[in-house]
Amino acid sequence: MSPKHQRASFTPRRRALLLATPAAAVARPSAGQPGRPAGKPLTVAQIVDTSPAQQDVSKDFLIGSRAAWQDINARGGVRGRPVTHLTVEVDGTPASPRAALGSLRDNPSCVVLSGTAGDPVAVQVIDLLRQDNLPIAHVAPWLQDSVSDVDDSTFPIFASRQEQIVHALKSLTTLGVKDVGAVFASPTEQALYGRELERVAATLNLQLKTYRGGGDLVRLGLQLTPGTPAILLFIGGTPELVQFTQGLEQQQRQRYLVALADVNLQTMVQMGGGRSIPVIATQPVPMVTASLPIVRAYRDTLGRLFDEPPATLSLAGFIAARYTSEVMAEVDVPLTRQSVLAAFRRRATLDLGGFRVSFDQRRRSGAFVTQSMLTPDGRVLG
Repeated sequence: MSPKHQRASFTPRRRALLLATPAAAVARPSAGQPGRPAGKPLTVAQIVDTSPAQQDVSKDFLIGSRAAWQDINARGGVRGRPVTHLTVEVDGTPASPRAALGSLRDNPSCVVLSGTAGDPVAVQVIDLLRQDNLPIAHVAPWLQDSVSDVDDSTFPIFASRQEQIVHALKSLTTLGVKDVGAVFASPTEQALYGRELERVAATLNLQLKTYRGGGDLVRLGLQLTPGTPAILLFIGGTPELVQFTQGLEQQQRQRYLVALADVNLQTMVQMGGGRSIPVIATQPVPMVTASLPIVRAYRDTLGRLFDEPPATLSLAGFIAARYTSEVMAEVDVPLTRQSVLAAFRRRATLDLGGFRVSFDQRRRSGAFVTQSMLTPDGRVLG
């Protein structure tokens, strides 16, 4: 997440270092931007999980959010007031989200939580806000869990993992596929999402075979038999997918992998993923090459401010920040936690330059799902 005046190469080690944190919760305000508005600052807090399992997701999501808030400030802020974008890092332990929320509770300038990432901490924050009865809007988290109840203080705008799975499996049934494999990166993923996947597969009349990684995903890729389905749905993150493809590409039989939204295809190439394995990524945001106004604004802003290539998760972070600012701008009374929360609770339909936010009876918005494919030569096609 280096700004343009701090150029650095993009490597897996750099990605790990960018989000390393020694404390359970570390607050980091964004650097000041030239030309920011002169009103009294508002604070928008973003909680990000820097644990090894989530740092890939959080790093990209945070880049997009930072780009958006810097651009919003350069254009006059929110209702003429500058926004202090406060990053609060948590380390994946159960205590760290509570410590993070405790620090924000006592910050009167903090009016909203926006873009919590990734999924495990988003679920924890929902539960903690409910337990502690903290009246603050929790907006556009990277909430992939489709089981957790969404209360009247959380406003998810991205398609859940279940919706992504349904989209991916439906696309396979249209191709005449009858059986599919499900590869879980670890027992944790299987415990969290196994039943959900089985239910969706049964609904679509697909035969499902499951495979579970136990720490060595290269070995798992090598051990698949000729009877393994040609199409495999991978449930896990980018580093795990890279390892699995490195084993899979040593087999003679061609297979196709379908990954979900936590995977970054560009990062997969940079980390040395198996080049001979076609990978299809299911994502709850438009293609980063799309011509939609919100995507063009994202590419332009990212290009001006950061030395990072466009990425799906980064676009999601950008959209999260833009949605937050658009709703806040509609508040016609002083911007406080209470007035901002009331504005989000109206759950008005909003079109963000082609990305439509419209909530259903479950208090969720997120029917938008697309797919892109990584070709053997490293290109991403939509």
